[in-house]
Amino acid sequence: MTSNTKAEAATPAKAQPHGYEFGGPLGAFGVSFGLPLLLYIFTFACNDISGCPAPSLLSPSTLNLETLKREVGWPVDGIWGLGSWRVTGWTLAYYLLSAVLYRVLPGTKTLGVELDHGGRLEYKLNTVYSTIFTVSLVIAGTLAQGAEFPLWTFMTDNYLQLLTANILISIALATFVYVRSFSVKEDPATRASGDMRELAAGGHTGNVMYDWFIGRELNPRVTLPLLGEFDIKSFMELRPGMLGWMLYNYAHIAKQYRTFGFVTDSIVFISVVQTLYIIDSQIMEPAILTTIDITTDGFGMMLSFGDLVWVPFLYSAQTRYLAAHPVSLGWLGVIGMGAVLVTGFSIFRLANSQKNTFRTNPNDPSVAHLKSITTKTGSRLLVSGWWGLARHINYLGDWIQAWPYSLPTGLAGYVVIAADSVAATAAVAAGEQVFARADGQLVLGGAARGFGMIFTYFYVLYFAILLIHRDLRDGEKCARKYGEDWVKYTKLVRWHILPGVY
Repeated sequence: MTSNTKAEAATPAKAQPHGYEFGGPLGAFGVSFGLPLLLYIFTFACNDISGCPAPSLLSPSTLNLETLKREVGWPVDGIWGLGSWRVTGWTLAYYLLSAVLYRVLPGTKTLGVELDHGGRLEYKLNTVYSTIFTVSLVIAGTLAQGAEFPLWTFMTDNYLQLLTANILISIALATFVYVRSFSVKEDPATRASGDMRELAAGGHTGNVMYDWFIGRELNPRVTLPLLGEFDIKSFMELRPGMLGWMLYNYAHIAKQYRTFGFVTDSIVFISVVQTLYIIDSQIMEPAILTTIDITTDGFGMMLSFGDLVWVPFLYSAQTRYLAAHPVSLGWLGVIGMGAVLVTGFSIFRLANSQKNTFRTNPNDPSVAHLKSITTKTGSRLLVSGWWGLARHINYLGDWIQAWPYSLPTGLAGYVVIAADSVAATAAVAAGEQVFARADGQLVLGGAARGFGMIFTYFYVLYFAILLIHRDLRDGEKCARKYGEDWVKYTKLVRWHILPGVY
């Protein structure tokens, strides 16, 4: 190893040169505008008007644009119907409520990791209190008005417009922080005392598209009238999007009840376990201050869109599906799903707890026996225990937890037909399970059975790709930070996520 490489190994990771990620400017463009388009496709193609997928999509040779538009519920006023000033106004009010709760509710204050320029930013952490307060209000409203509680009907009746509103907000926010990042003073001689603003190491390449996407400023903060200072990145990480995910699950439960007159165990199971996942992440809120999102990535379209749009709308796709096509698991099914979930959560939590304990107190009896290597930076890397099995064994647990979100949808896919149609008579005669809706329409698997898995199991595929990509990014960061020590570590811990496979 050359002397230059050794010198780089001792330099903090964020100070090292960063190349393009996500395929550079072209990839940044594709993610920024391709993923919103994908969510629109999912919204239209899997619907409660004609089916999931829409029937015409199953017969591409006879595809007719006008018929398809009718089947997917394309707005009568065209592209302008994708949005609504009224819905956008209420969406902004939701964000304002989240900001007010952040300011007025009690919380603990803690310091983040040390910045390149020195010093640590202070964070107020009270997301779980904000969530409990909000959920308590909607529970009270539901107890008083049932499935017709206006919030639930508003969310499901305006799903498309809410999607558009949040996409526009994410774009506006990413643009705001990008433009504002040019006021960051990188020269120590021009920085005011106490100024801890800095650029993200990989976010100021000079390419507008890429920097706007990846995030130019590391920790953008803004001061709002009457509400004070907000750290935009940490605020968006666990608040509006995560709560929106939870609320959409509940809205879909209410819609299933309004549509069919009952609620299935599958939609309740998914909503409960995802609620526990969200609450757990918010209880563990201090842990986000050491994640790559906070310590390394700038705040741009990548995180803005991911936090505000991708999480609430994609992650609730399974309950949206079940609201339109009920699936019953039975007790054995629920127990089976629970067993998979507990397995994944146990791996995830035990691995993370072991690492956190080792970092805070390596002499603790529960971790004192573990083997590690000491790097030139002074850090110690575990090479036994959970972390001797794979470099990101916690990701394996996280991915296993994703399966019970999709499995309850079964062999997904359904069609919506009129009760007095020939197809309905044939389905009943064939003994196919048919669900009667409150509007007189019937829902059954039919020819769509299995094709709906494109939508309900996409989350599992996406999450695997996300975790593999995070593993690769973290590996690159550690290679820059630890140099030859990282090479030594990877020889001892060969596997990335899944021992013996990857």
